[in-house]
Amino acid sequence: MKTELSPAVAALAAALALTVASPAPASATPPVTATADAAGLREVLFVGNNWEGTADVLESSGALTKVGRINVVPDKDQRLLEIYLNPVKLAYFLGIRTTVGEGHDQFVDDMYSTPDGSAVVVSRPSFADVVSIDVATGRVNWRFPVSGYRADHMAVSPDGKRVAVSASTSNTVHVLDIGTGRQTGSFSTGDKPHENVFGKDGKHIWNMAIGEVNTALDDPFWDWTKGDRKITVVDANTYETVKVIDMRQRLDAFGRGDLSDAVRPVAFSPDESKLYFQVSFFNGFLEYDVAADRITRQKTLPKNPATSEDRTTWVNDSRHHGMSMSPAGDKICIAGTMDDYATVVDRATLQEGPLVPASKPYWATVSGDGKSCVVSESGSDSVTAIDFATGRKVASVPVGDHPQRVRLGHVPADWTSPSAAR
Repeated sequence: MKTELSPAVAALAAALALTVASPAPASATPPVTATADAAGLREVLFVGNNWEGTADVLESSGALTKVGRINVVPDKDQRLLEIYLNPVKLAYFLGIRTTVGEGHDQFVDDMYSTPDGSAVVVSRPSFADVVSIDVATGRVNWRFPVSGYRADHMAVSPDGKRVAVSASTSNTVHVLDIGTGRQTGSFSTGDKPHENVFGKDGKHIWNMAIGEVNTALDDPFWDWTKGDRKITVVDANTYETVKVIDMRQRLDAFGRGDLSDAVRPVAFSPDESKLYFQVSFFNGFLEYDVAADRITRQKTLPKNPATSEDRTTWVNDSRHHGMSMSPAGDKICIAGTMDDYATVVDRATLQEGPLVPASKPYWATVSGDGKSCVVSESGSDSVTAIDFATGRKVASVPVGDHPQRVRLGHVPADWTSPSAAR
């Protein structure tokens, strides 16, 4: 399907002989009643449909009933016109489509709501920006163009007032005031900054740089071509570097020199003494003792016999991509992306539970009530909840095209979709 453009942009696109991947039209969703909390807000799950440019809004627990939908690219024509008129931006835009986008434009990577629930803040890779969308009107409140040509993962501070976003082509993390979009600071990272995490006390930001993941040089012999991959920990107030962790050294010391040191999604234990992390090409995860500064355990998860062993066929060097920790810290939920399953692992024994079939699960988070792990199935355009206690699927709902990040957030208690997104 082609993108529907205004006449001016359509004419320019035709002159350049370009086509743009299009989001499917959003369907109307009847409002679902819910009890408001003391602040007059309603907890929800935001699901970013990356290839479609929408965010589905679901009940945060239970059956994950759909509440509504938000168009996160209401300014698409304007952004496309800017891109078509700039040869360098156009080159990167098309590069994102043909590499990390798997032939599609990437319109939403990550999203968080503002503390008052009036807006959702979204990073948009193909547009190299972060925007705040008013959830009542669907209009853009503010826009922050990141340095370089692609925006990626974000993290929100514990007080909800700041958001950190990775600018993946400039090796920079920008930290923004979530209400105004003004930059409060920034810091340098390794190559291709990816995941960001605020410590629960808000004093530090952890950034994981994954290096180059879009080339076909995936044989271990070519690992040196992947760039400078490291964890950068900064002071969240001064943005000065506190510590740099090179997992290559720690992996070698642990006896796993064969593993990539590109740290992908991570999950801290509740007391933040342990960091659990996935790395490129590995069907499993590792445990890192923060105080001792060493890897202490590893978990190798089952391979799907149907998964090709040709690493160049794995999406962006992932094998498993997505993990979350239960609130009690006793279970770890894993998205086995290329192996088409999700599973809950006992943290004490590292024994996995049932392998729940899932189509290219891309992310894992925790439901609002803390009882379930919620994974996005990017291959089937659905979101699935898995009970932490039993490891069994308890709910699954359809969403938009290529869901990736799933985040807890808030909207007003009486919220319904903006008319433009219905």
